[in-house]
Amino acid sequence: MIRLSIPARQALSKLTLPVLVIAAFGLMLLGKADTILAERARMALNDSLGPIYAVLAEPLGAIRKAVNDVGDMWNLRAENAKLREQNEYLRRWQSIALALDAENTRLKASLNWIPDPTANYVTARVVADAGGVYARAALLEIGPNHSIKKGEIALDERGLVGRVTEVGSRTARVLLITDLNSRIPVIMETSRARAILVGTNGPRPRLLYWPEGVQPQEGERIVTSAEANAFPANLPIGTVTHTANGVPEVQPFALLNRLEVVRIFDYGMGGVTAPEAERHTPGRH
Repeated sequence: MIRLSIPARQALSKLTLPVLVIAAFGLMLLGKADTILAERARMALNDSLGPIYAVLAEPLGAIRKAVNDVGDMWNLRAENAKLREQNEYLRRWQSIALALDAENTRLKASLNWIPDPTANYVTARVVADAGGVYARAALLEIGPNHSIKKGEIALDERGLVGRVTEVGSRTARVLLITDLNSRIPVIMETSRARAILVGTNGPRPRLLYWPEGVQPQEGERIVTSAEANAFPANLPIGTVTHTANGVPEVQPFALLNRLEVVRIFDYGMGGVTAPEAERHTPGRH
């Protein structure tokens, strides 16, 4: 074992902090200088850790489900009463909906309506809440022979989740609609006015840039707009809710805090994607 003199040890201890600071700055400069290299390295790390995340996700999911089940049992009686009330309400609307559906079918037949093509989709499991360069994102396990591309749309069984921003050989990252970098063109269903949905890094994104003379209404449904060819029209997002200061936000339909399985849809949209993303996106197999 090499023994260092006291002055040598003191000199080494003084050099440790400057060396670490220089190394940190070097890594930061390297990441800024070559974002593509940094992204590839990050996705390679995600690909290698994906199986580990998948193994850990099962017991953690079981524990989370058990905790949620215990909490749900406390509210079971109140929920049953609420469900009975909702069933009565739905039955009253069922006949109206059937009549409207029949009328809609007749009108489409008279107009020779051509329905929109059905989008292809891939189901993927969420294995981690991995932000990377984003604060609100989800890491998906997609397997080695996937056909997912950047820019495709992620939904759960309730509504819009976000958009694929990074793709590796076995994993993909989805930017959630609540992230600060998220910008989505939307339509307010009641007024049919257009606006932009902006992420806040909080639980609810915010509505901005709606037309003068229009005010988002409490409880109004918000859906996607086909502006800029970024999203298909009429994907459900959420409902308007106002803050204490009167700022209109949107309560998402999707359970963004409890994502387990999402579907990645290929709508063939060529809208907004990061410029560097287009240069090395793997093609469909």
